[in-house]
Amino acid sequence: MSGLAGKLARLIAAVGPISVADYMSLVLSDPEHGYYTTRTAIGLDGDFITAPEISQMFGELIGIWCVATYEALGRPKRLTLVELGPGRGTLMADLLRAGRIDPGFARAVEVHLVEISPELRRRQAERLAGLASPVWHDRIDDLPAGPLIVVANEFFDALPIRQFMRTGRGWRERVVGLDADGNLAFGIGAAAPDPALLPAGALEAPEGAVAEINRPAEAIVETLAHRLVQHGGAALIFDYGHLRSGFGETLQAVRAHRYADPLRQPGECDLTAHVDFDRLARAAAAGGAAVLGPVTQGDFLLAVGLAERAGALGAGKDAAGQQAIVAAVERLAGPEEMGTLFKAMALTHPPMPLPGF
Repeated sequence: MSGLAGKLARLIAAVGPISVADYMSLVLSDPEHGYYTTRTAIGLDGDFITAPEISQMFGELIGIWCVATYEALGRPKRLTLVELGPGRGTLMADLLRAGRIDPGFARAVEVHLVEISPELRRRQAERLAGLASPVWHDRIDDLPAGPLIVVANEFFDALPIRQFMRTGRGWRERVVGLDADGNLAFGIGAAAPDPALLPAGALEAPEGAVAEINRPAEAIVETLAHRLVQHGGAALIFDYGHLRSGFGETLQAVRAHRYADPLRQPGECDLTAHVDFDRLARAAAAGGAAVLGPVTQGDFLLAVGLAERAGALGAGKDAAGQQAIVAAVERLAGPEEMGTLFKAMALTHPPMPLPGF
């Protein structure tokens, strides 16, 4: 056993089983072998594809949304435009091009990217050359003061979750340990969790039920809410997940666009879990922000003009080009594709109506 698997096995042998949250954090962010610190796996030739890589329409519509938000904020002279986890920079590039429709917006924005991967930072710099001179940050806390618009697409699903399981002895935390052969294996910890961490109905849940709690995501949303209260602005969040808190296991690994075993080949597969938008909304409200949505991604995109943009983009194209645009619309907004599983939610301060909600 070598690489990250060996490193994890040695750690567990020394200190005992680790939480699912610690396992996710190490797999995704280990400096030597972490998935996000050592590779760029987005796109058809990678492990997964995100909405901005499916079609330019996604980023363009978010750009128009940002312009409308800039108007609602009173057209500030300076505006911090932030993307959390910007991937290869595709969304931001399309957003900025669409934002040129308002020269005042284009002059006001200063682009800031929250990204930990050196390789992705390099890709983002290449993608945004001639469009922006971004400033990179490792943490949201390092963003400058002033009005801001934050965009986060498929950012929260990769933050580490804790898993709790209902057992014959009550609720216990799920852990990652070693089996008799020394391989990574799931197990159940001995200590009972704080009941406040569990969703409503935990006492009535059947044996085997799983609750997933993403405390880092909630903390980030509450931090963003505080920033919006202090400085004004809005945040727009897209991710796959559920509208109401409940029970169910959603931890998954993906490699080469196929599901994989989360405990095999750590560091070589993407690890994610569904986002609990109910808990994110409560965290935002606790931070003082107004919450818009969540709504399905399909409803949001259609409300902000996806069909109209597709029609304009397809005008004059041949049949194959038009069919490709139709397929992209279906992938982004169709109920059997990303349209229903993915949700959109906005946070604002001061409270304001914004397109799509």
